[in-house]
Amino acid sequence: MGRETALPLTFLARMAALLDEEFVPFMAALNQTPVPAIRINTLKISVADFAACSPWPLTPIPWCEQGFFLDRKANAGTHPFHDAGLYYIQDPSTMAVATLLAPQPGQRVLDLCASPGGKTTHMANFLAGQGVLVANDIDRSRAEVLRRTLERWGTRNAVVLNESPERLAARWPGAFDRVLVDAPCSGEGMFRKNDDARTYWSEAHVQGCALRQTGILDSAAQLVRPGGRLAYATCTFAPEENEGVIWRFLQSHPDFELVEPRWLSGFAAGRPDWVAWPAAGEPSDAPALSPPAELASTVRLWPHLAQAEGHFIAILQRTGDETPFLWQPASATDLSKADRQAVDTFWEPLIDLPLPQRLTLHTRDEHTAELLALTDDAPDTSGLRTVRPGWHLGTLRKGRFEPSHALAVALTSDQVANRLDEPAGSELVARYLRGETLPVDGPAGWLLVTVAGFPLGWGKRVGSTIKNHYPRGLRWG
Repeated sequence: MGRETALPLTFLARMAALLDEEFVPFMAALNQTPVPAIRINTLKISVADFAACSPWPLTPIPWCEQGFFLDRKANAGTHPFHDAGLYYIQDPSTMAVATLLAPQPGQRVLDLCASPGGKTTHMANFLAGQGVLVANDIDRSRAEVLRRTLERWGTRNAVVLNESPERLAARWPGAFDRVLVDAPCSGEGMFRKNDDARTYWSEAHVQGCALRQTGILDSAAQLVRPGGRLAYATCTFAPEENEGVIWRFLQSHPDFELVEPRWLSGFAAGRPDWVAWPAAGEPSDAPALSPPAELASTVRLWPHLAQAEGHFIAILQRTGDETPFLWQPASATDLSKADRQAVDTFWEPLIDLPLPQRLTLHTRDEHTAELLALTDDAPDTSGLRTVRPGWHLGTLRKGRFEPSHALAVALTSDQVANRLDEPAGSELVARYLRGETLPVDGPAGWLLVTVAGFPLGWGKRVGSTIKNHYPRGLRWG
């Protein structure tokens, strides 16, 4: 494969000892080029309809109904359907996590370490626009990436935060039906894709990750309601970060139990026999304990057993019947008469969709405020580092309303009266995505630019020219 960074020798020795006779096929798999994959956005298009218009042959991924392997020559990131949010380019193994956690429409769902948003958008599909999805990342720049991902996905029921797990646990104890911890890890499962993971790996890094993961998981447990479920996932092979973390968690959280997973093609069982004691952080003279056989109810994905990178998943359920925590709902804002008139002037002639009833304004300066729509169950996030408390509809600026990109890509083309639709191969589509103006006659004012009927973003026609409002940070080239 010609990677620039060699695999760490200590890692190879560890894996040879663990895998024994499987080590040779494992190493052969690590020297293969990964197969690209996408997951279809069923908020915008059905799997069958996408298959009918797909630019590439699709091979189903056995553990994800919306997931497909692509040919290695496919360049899905440069197709306009990607900009329209019809699919997410995602490692196949990571698609297994939401499949096993299986959020249900109407639930409260938290993705605690969510950026860049692959698993988050998958859970958004499960919710189907119902309930509330709280997506959090402790790093501000990564939280902004997460926001952009959810906007492109057309998610209307998401709240994006930039908080620590500890602060969220203190704010919303026992509030969520589903919680996902996609834990920061040593990244061994990404070795054939990521040279940085090879560079930074060490046995000390593995042990440090295990301790950090334990702390995050402790906070996550506090956020799960009785009867709710907690998913723990890593992209590493290291048992210290996988079965070892879950073993310690079960010992310190007797109100949680492992859930037997759906055993789908490509899944392998966890390995209780790989867990060593004393575990990281335990005194060396601690009494030896036998790892429980139930750790085999966790899931591993291996590159030599499935077309996937390395991944580990555990699904845990909290027992008990206490009343779930009832959070304070977010407060709506009454728009001034002038602001309401500015919004209505844009909305009523153009958008065939009722203006959401629960609105809030986030002031940026004395002349500018962002208008957001809140779901019925959106939580009050005051006092928390909030990136987006709801669906961003647009910006009120000096008596004018300018629609947001998040509004454009969450609509359907038949909900907008004025639009420009072009096929995927159109030069006008490429010019729009590069940020150029378009020489197209038609009615003056705002319009939705669509590709094959799917929204890309806003334009505003003045005379015979469409001024481009595609966000600068998303433009091609």
